[in-house]
Amino acid sequence: MAARSTAPEKRPGFFSQIRTLFTFTREAYRWLPFALAGIVLLGIAAGVGVGFVIPPIALWSIILWGVTGLMAGVLGSLMLMTRLSTSAMYRKIDGMPGAAGHVLSSSLGRNWQASDMPVGINPKTQEAVYRAVGRGGVVIVGEGARGRLTRLVNDERAKVQRVASGVPVTVLYVGHGDDEVPISKLAPTIKSIKKTIDRGTMAAVIKRIDSVSQSLTSLPIPKGIDPTKARAPRPR
Repeated sequence: MAARSTAPEKRPGFFSQIRTLFTFTREAYRWLPFALAGIVLLGIAAGVGVGFVIPPIALWSIILWGVTGLMAGVLGSLMLMTRLSTSAMYRKIDGMPGAAGHVLSSSLGRNWQASDMPVGINPKTQEAVYRAVGRGGVVIVGEGARGRLTRLVNDERAKVQRVASGVPVTVLYVGHGDDEVPISKLAPTIKSIKKTIDRGTMAAVIKRIDSVSQSLTSLPIPKGIDPTKARAPRPR
């Protein structure tokens, strides 16, 4: 009997993604429709105005410039909506368990390697510690009540220093208190760390740390955030 062929999953179309992005962002910014409409109208007005200034001043020229302004307005509105969607995403996940892991795994770029899985976790209180390794060394990120994170952070720092002696280790705590980093600034803060090791050393450090890391597959993932749903949808 022939095996049943499974059709590949159909991805949503461009306009469907735009609609999803708009709906997601409007939940956080109710004034979004007015802002988008204003940008489009401003673009059209600017295009028509240019058509009346730059010769030849003719109807067809004004129409072409108006269309150009419309396209510029649409582009500007998409850029604004994309930027606001990222801000809306951060506002939605701020304070949720697992938010730091989502940011580390999706927003650091090629110079850093991290996972959305914690390297240390307290299953009862959901305090968690995450790790990122990059050109700036090793970054340990604590998520949860700072007082209860001390042991988890110290254990992870000791492990890193034991297998990667001489590699800088930076500790960050996610939150809004003193010496804490808001979730929206976590990725920029890590990216701003000065590069101190080359790619070869970075790869060696990752290999050494992974070789001694305790398997966390049996530990529960902190509840409260689904990274696939928290990420702001983006048009492709």
